[in-house]
Amino acid sequence: MELGWKDWTRSDIIYGIIAPIVVVLIIVGLSLVGTFAMRGGGGMNGSLGIVIGIISEIEEMVVIVGVPLLLGLIWNRWAGGASGFLLGSIYAMWFQVKYGAFSSGTSPSMAMGFGPTLLGWVLSAMLIGYMAGALNKRSENFRRMVIAGVVSTTVGGVFLFGMFQLSPSNVITGIDGFLLTVLTRTATGVIIPIIAKVFMWYGVAMHKK
Repeated sequence: MELGWKDWTRSDIIYGIIAPIVVVLIIVGLSLVGTFAMRGGGGMNGSLGIVIGIISEIEEMVVIVGVPLLLGLIWNRWAGGASGFLLGSIYAMWFQVKYGAFSSGTSPSMAMGFGPTLLGWVLSAMLIGYMAGALNKRSENFRRMVIAGVVSTTVGGVFLFGMFQLSPSNVITGIDGFLLTVLTRTATGVIIPIIAKVFMWYGVAMHKK
């Protein structure tokens, strides 16, 4: 049934206008937490540093793990890999701008030291999205989706940790760094298939209507 220009419902307003605005405002608010905290003299110590670290980790998991993985599971390997490459590149550029990795005040040796880390983010995200799509093959079986998600994110996490070790500017080392890098991605690999399954259910329901 084709919708006319007068066929609007309450859900159209909620999910088409209100929900997206709320989401972007939440993202803006989270991005300003660190700035307001630093202005207030809180610094990066204690509980404030933990909060900022958690927010940064969530942002990283959503952008370069969650989205490529989701597209790989519900679409195909090419969508997952391409979105991983694009979002990984955007995340790497964001890091450069936020922390001035290539600013005029940064020495050439230090700037070059970030290279493996930035490349690792791009390739890891691309690897996760592509592998998820290649392993799942658009299957709607939840167990297969979880297996594809866990395998792709774990491999991507191990690869990224290895790339970190190639960077002279790396501070993520040892067993703690390995677990932080890999297990957060593996956990995302379990969560995202649930979201993907909901997307599939919703899509099937809408198609039947």
